[in-house]
Amino acid sequence: MLDPRYVAENLEEVKARLERRSGSWGPIIAELSVFVEERRLLIGKTEELAARRNAANAEMSALAKGADKQAFAARRDELKALSDQIKVLEGELATVTRKLEDNLAGIPNLPHPDVPVGAGEEENRVVREWGKKPDFDFEPKPHYELCRGLFDFDRSAKLSGARFAVLWGLLARLERSLENFMINVHTEQHGYREVSVPFLVRASALFGTSQLPKFEADLFKIPPTDEDGEALYLIPTAEVPVTNLHADEILEVGTLPLTYTALTPCFRSEAGSYGKDVRGLFRQHQFKKVELVRFSEPENSMEELETLTSQAEAILQQLGLHYRVVELCTGDMGFASVRTYDIEVWLPSQEKYREISSCSCFGDFQARRAKIRYRPSAKEKPRFVHTLNGSGIAVGRALIAVCEQYQNADGSVTVPAVLRPFVGADTIVGA
Repeated sequence: MLDPRYVAENLEEVKARLERRSGSWGPIIAELSVFVEERRLLIGKTEELAARRNAANAEMSALAKGADKQAFAARRDELKALSDQIKVLEGELATVTRKLEDNLAGIPNLPHPDVPVGAGEEENRVVREWGKKPDFDFEPKPHYELCRGLFDFDRSAKLSGARFAVLWGLLARLERSLENFMINVHTEQHGYREVSVPFLVRASALFGTSQLPKFEADLFKIPPTDEDGEALYLIPTAEVPVTNLHADEILEVGTLPLTYTALTPCFRSEAGSYGKDVRGLFRQHQFKKVELVRFSEPENSMEELETLTSQAEAILQQLGLHYRVVELCTGDMGFASVRTYDIEVWLPSQEKYREISSCSCFGDFQARRAKIRYRPSAKEKPRFVHTLNGSGIAVGRALIAVCEQYQNADGSVTVPAVLRPFVGADTIVGA
């Protein structure tokens, strides 16, 4: 969430920066303007009365030492009246501030000044490419036609419906190998602390990372079952529980940066049709992902984003997968993001790049909602941290990329060298 005070004091700048994003923010800004003006007037009245109260209080102190009891009583009554008026104004100010904050909960983050301006993904900027596209002397197949029989979508549909998968044998082991490989790289080579977290969270955790209230339709909600009657949600990403590990906390001096990684299943309803994406593993209701989360001091967060992105890229490089990095333009950025790099892997069957990781800096947007602060030094007041996260990487999409970029003419898949110790085989052949 944006800082209400900053918005109130810099409304025109906020409006101009929001207009760089996609969507129509005019009506919301107009409503914000009303709350901002009410807030300004109430603060002015409150400060004026507070000054009068302070003056009356000082005069009372002087009168208390004198003999004029009538004047003292008059000032006492005036002081009480002023205090009562201030209390009313403070209540009105709290109400207006809540309305302002409720309104701000539906407003996205402000893009970093260096983010390219654009209306949609066609205007994203390619930052770099790595490796070469695989060159086949046969027509490459989509992943769901490779390793015949080891991808089983008929049985998964019988169990759970569309957009789920059953993997058999060595293909299931390949998936598990990718998970272990990624976690090992991030903990042993990149220094992340591994954490295992719940897969069900409260609404407050989803609000903290900005999935609620805007994206409730994409979530799987579990009816209340516990003693306090609060509904829980299946996590759409490990970003939610991992970021909220420090909700309502003040991190002590010298703590930052903090870096965590977690492997979790992720659950997303993603209602709607996505054409070919509903086939195979690409867009599932349930999938696994290795997540990277970083907590940073504000002045270092852009540098931290570059580090985070390079660490996600390291997974693809060690797997030998061709990919590119693009910076998202203002019209394609996520709701909470200040700046985002997408890592897109090459899929030969589609002859296009597809997202496999999204790495973002959120500034203090999430930290403000989740109340995550840090103490810069022993004598300084707490400040909001900057949060960052990215996929390190999506397991299912990594499996797709390995199958398609390492496929052979007979439909088998060569196992990348770094995964062979985990898989225990050089090649995966269908049943």
